[in-house]
Amino acid sequence: MLDVLKSIILGIVEGITEWLPVSSTGHLILVNRFLGTDEGFFNSQIFLYVIQLGAILAIATIYFKKLNPFALSKTKEEKLHTWQMWFKVIVACLPAAIAGLLFNDYMDSISTPVLVSAMLIVYGIAFIFIEKKNRTPKINSINDLTYKTALFIGLFQVLSIIPGTSRSGATILGAIILGTSRVVAAEFSFFLAIPIMFGVSFLKIVTNDYVMTQNEWILLAVAMIVSYIVSVISVKFLTNFVKKHDFKVFGIYRIILGIIVIGAVILKLI
Repeated sequence: MLDVLKSIILGIVEGITEWLPVSSTGHLILVNRFLGTDEGFFNSQIFLYVIQLGAILAIATIYFKKLNPFALSKTKEEKLHTWQMWFKVIVACLPAAIAGLLFNDYMDSISTPVLVSAMLIVYGIAFIFIEKKNRTPKINSINDLTYKTALFIGLFQVLSIIPGTSRSGATILGAIILGTSRVVAAEFSFFLAIPIMFGVSFLKIVTNDYVMTQNEWILLAVAMIVSYIVSVISVKFLTNFVKKHDFKVFGIYRIILGIIVIGAVILKLI
């Protein structure tokens, strides 16, 4: 029962932090440290990455019509725009796919609370700095995104292989810098997650030599279901939030959390 509770807690953490620009992997690593599960199944690569499938399913559920180029209710033009959106997603995902294959294992090996906290603080400062510029967005629809801009957003996504950076944080920050509105930045970040997170999860499943027990499969399933439910709530919250607010609050949160983590390391609490 205690393991099920831990699974639920980690599922909640994944569901909240995967879509907010605060680093889901970083939070999972830190929560595992506090739960004392940083040496077991809950901190294994197979758990940390495959749990993301629940979060991906949430995006597919919420945006099913928008993502579906075969929807009968769409006009011919709308179907064309949907295909073009997918092509932009693919273009944007190519840099991260290449970088992930080359450096993902190395980045996993150097992941520490200190590195996570440093990235939390660095990108927290970046969010506050960029938002203070008060830029007028030039791109207010994904249809307005050029393939060149999509590629550059994808280059920002490469930065997310560094633990504590946040995939959504890197892509949202990059998209805003490149002139998109906050709503477009958030939505495009959601869509980029589908191939990237599915690809990483699949890669971890087929390449990992960790043999899961029946109990561990159940724990993983529980975490995925919880992450799916919480992700639905989290995504809807963020899309509504960015229509009226900026991302500075997430920058402040990242800085505060980063400082707390550094203090915990100094005091040898984690």
